[in-house]
Amino acid sequence: MKKLVAVKPREAAFVAYEDRAIQPNEVKIKVDFASPKHGTEVVDFRGVSPFIDENFNEEWRMFMPREDGEKGIVFGEFQLGNMVVGKIVEAGSDVTGYKIGDTVCTYGFIMETVIVNAVDNHRLRKMPEGAKWQNAVCYDPAQFAMSGVRDANVRAGDYVVVVGLGAIGQIAIQLAKKAGASIVIGIDPLENRRDIALRHGADACFDPTACDVGYEVKNITNKIGADSIIETSGNAAALQSALKGIAYGGTISYVAFAKPLEGLNFGREAHFNNAKIVFSRAASEPNPDYPRWNRKRIEDTCWELLMNGHLDCEDIIDPIVSFEESADAYMKYVDQQPQLSIKMGIELKK
Repeated sequence: MKKLVAVKPREAAFVAYEDRAIQPNEVKIKVDFASPKHGTEVVDFRGVSPFIDENFNEEWRMFMPREDGEKGIVFGEFQLGNMVVGKIVEAGSDVTGYKIGDTVCTYGFIMETVIVNAVDNHRLRKMPEGAKWQNAVCYDPAQFAMSGVRDANVRAGDYVVVVGLGAIGQIAIQLAKKAGASIVIGIDPLENRRDIALRHGADACFDPTACDVGYEVKNITNKIGADSIIETSGNAAALQSALKGIAYGGTISYVAFAKPLEGLNFGREAHFNNAKIVFSRAASEPNPDYPRWNRKRIEDTCWELLMNGHLDCEDIIDPIVSFEESADAYMKYVDQQPQLSIKMGIELKK
C-alpha cells in the first residue's frame, strides 16, 4: 500500500507502508476519496513554515525555538493530506458507535487506509445516505470560513467583501449571504472562481488586477463601503485594493495563514476609516464567543450545514484526480500552479 509524503521541500512522492493492528478503540477505513489542505499545509510543504524550527508555546502564546531533540517537520516522514471519506473495514472490540460498512469522513492523510480512534471522537463523522463526498472533504475549510464570517460580525443587511475565492472564500460567500448580508462581493483574479461564487450567492465579483476594487465596492454600496472584509487569500495586493472599499469603522477578518507581506500599507484608507483587524482562526481556544461557542460547536454546525445541503461544495472540488496521479497533481495544483485549482479532490475508489 502507498501513502503520499513530502520527501523534501516542494517534492511529493509515494512511499510504501504496512498497516499495524488496530487497537480496541480504533477503526480502519478504506479510503475512497481524499483532499489536501491548500493553506497551512502548503506553507509547511514549501519549507517556509515557522513550525520548521519553532513551536507555538501555548503557555507563552508565542513561537519559541524547539527544545533539543524535539522533532518539527521532518521531510521524508511528513505526510500530506487533510480529509478522507471511506468505508470502515475493521472495528475494535470497544467500538460501539460505528460498524463495518459505515461510510465515514474524518481527518486523515492521503493514503489507502486510515486508522483512527472511534470512541468519543466527534471528528469521525458518519455520512448520511446520499450525502456528497465533495461536501464532506470541505469539513475543515468550512470551519475556518464560518469562523471568519462570525469574527467579522456579519449581520442581516451588511455589505460584505470576501477576498480570495479558494475553498474557504467560496464557503464564506455562501455563509455570508445565507446569514442575511445584503450585498456580498467576491474578489479574485481567476474568472472560474468568480463564476462559481456568483452561482452560489455572490452579488458581484471583481478581478483585482483589472479594476479599482475599492472604487467598485464603494460604488455598489452607495459610497458607504464594506461593513466587513473577510481576507482568505494572503495576497497583499488584493487586500490593499479591497481596503479602499472599507466602510468607516468596518472590520477586516483576516483568515488567511499569511506569508510575510510586501506592498501592504495600512497608512491609507484603513487608517482613515478607523478599520478594525481581527485575526480569525477557528482552531484557537477559547473562542471569541466562549463559553457559548467553541471549536466543537463550530465543527458540529458546519457538518450539519454540509450534510443537509445548506452549503454546496461540489463546484469547489476542482480538479479531481486519481490516487495514482496525486503526487504530481499535488505539486502542480497545490504548490506550483494553485491558480489552476480551488480544492483538489483525490479519488481512490475503484
